[in-house]
Amino acid sequence: MSSSTHDKTPAYYVPESSRLPIAMAFTLFLLAWGGAGWLQQVAGIQENTSGVWIFSLGMILFAATLTIWFTKTSREHMAGLNSEQLQDSYRQCMKWFIVSEAMFFAAFFGGLFYVRFFELQWMAGEGAKAATGMLYEGFEYTWPLLVNPNPEAVPGPQEAMHWTIPLINTTLLITSSVTLTFAHHALRKEHRSGLKNWLLATIVLAVIFLGFQAYEYYEAYAHLGLTLDSGIYGSTFFILTGFHGIHVIMGTIILIALYFRVLKGHFTGPDHFGFEAGAWYWHFVDVIWVLLFFVVYIF
Repeated sequence: MSSSTHDKTPAYYVPESSRLPIAMAFTLFLLAWGGAGWLQQVAGIQENTSGVWIFSLGMILFAATLTIWFTKTSREHMAGLNSEQLQDSYRQCMKWFIVSEAMFFAAFFGGLFYVRFFELQWMAGEGAKAATGMLYEGFEYTWPLLVNPNPEAVPGPQEAMHWTIPLINTTLLITSSVTLTFAHHALRKEHRSGLKNWLLATIVLAVIFLGFQAYEYYEAYAHLGLTLDSGIYGSTFFILTGFHGIHVIMGTIILIALYFRVLKGHFTGPDHFGFEAGAWYWHFVDVIWVLLFFVVYIF
């Protein structure tokens, strides 16, 4: 390779070795371990498990690891260590991360589709598996499923979840996408005050959404009898809305981190992929909620 060709090759910044990926892997292990134990306790499979404490520890370590990682990455960028080549790799990684998240939710949507349109109908004696109707005599398929095939063993919920609170949450998330888009446009035009105000409004809407979802869960458990152990309707409801809620929490943490970076003067009109990546993630979470709203609460 000639020296002139070598000089045109962009320098690729290689970060120093870090223990943060190991810490994150350990944190995710604690979340999975504690979450499984907590769900078993909630469902009545096991009693007096330490799952909730392990999960809480995992959440604390998760937030701490993300904070340290974001801080380190921000300092590297502000020091001018991130070349265009490295930033392009960041874009590709973020795109594939969102694709993987889409596949994650597609698996749960697919499971719900299979249960509603195949499994439960077969158990009621309909379709190609009509012989299965002899297993649960008298079982009639309806959705939401309030009367389970074996109600003595698995009592169903007293009432289905209503769409009022979810509609409010849908409005909140759609509005938050609008305010975040306004913040993004303000950043591109170097309007710092508009950027701060619209981004703060997005964070407030996200927190209100989480508050309404927590209230909805309280209503489900306290008044509707809709729990994790109330049959397939309760299981699919909490799996889909619960995992989405976790993603909203993660997105809110990202938005708060971006807000503090904005206060410190980070990001410019032509150079703000860190902000853009956070916006991609938040818009993705909003799209998933719209799909979830129609699939879980309406149809």
